[in-house]
Amino acid sequence: MTADRPPLFDFRTAQMRQARAKAMAGDTFLAQGAIEGLADRLATVTRRFENGLWIGEGLPQTLRGFASQWSQTAFDQTEILAAEPASFDLAVSLFSLQTINDLPGALVQIRRALKPDGLFLGALFGGATLTELRESFAHAESETLGGISPRISPFGDVRDMGALLQRGGFALPVADVERVAVRYGDFANLARDLRAHGQTNALSERRKTFLRRDTMAAMLAHYRGHHARDGKLDATFEIVYLTGWAPHQSQQQPLQPGSAKTRLAEVLGTAEIKIRRD
Repeated sequence: MTADRPPLFDFRTAQMRQARAKAMAGDTFLAQGAIEGLADRLATVTRRFENGLWIGEGLPQTLRGFASQWSQTAFDQTEILAAEPASFDLAVSLFSLQTINDLPGALVQIRRALKPDGLFLGALFGGATLTELRESFAHAESETLGGISPRISPFGDVRDMGALLQRGGFALPVADVERVAVRYGDFANLARDLRAHGQTNALSERRKTFLRRDTMAAMLAHYRGHHARDGKLDATFEIVYLTGWAPHQSQQQPLQPGSAKTRLAEVLGTAEIKIRRD
């Protein structure tokens, strides 16, 4: 980050959003679905974890049984994770990386907190999240203000997330995605659910003034005209699951190029055709 350019996310605002969400105690169905997704992925791992690290607040009851004991921590305002190196067999994050400015650096810290062959599993909102709302705001602001401002936080693409796991030093990295389609009777219900999940705008360069009435009206008109069916508004949410292991010599290693002893044609039972390139 340069001295004259603020970070992408405002830490204090993000904390305030989370505090408001906690006080609301609304229907956090997206978080609950992601918790079930994390549990499903942990259930496929046959080993037993002793020391688990929960990155965030409030370890869900659903996940407690996956480790014998748990510690809890979070990234502070300087994006430092208070965790001793090589101390945990398992680290789990539910949306706690969503407003991290240096995500590659955060992943490196998580990997360092794991023992060799320790597992990291995380869930974040993915790139297709709120595409309808993003498009509608862009159209409305262009029409009424002559330009576009950052109204919705950026979300990482699943392919980018997999690459970030590799940059973070994880072995056997996997990023997979689940898409949730929700239909709302009105925009107020969508806004309520975003507040309940603590996912309203925490960008440093967001507009600090109230949304103009004509901009809001143009946004709603575009939303209803392009992303509604049978009077209900469509909203897409995408959850990306990240899985990576702290490197260990016992893990499966990729074969060296040219080391295969069996031709692919033999495995498939087909004839090999050589291609001539002039």
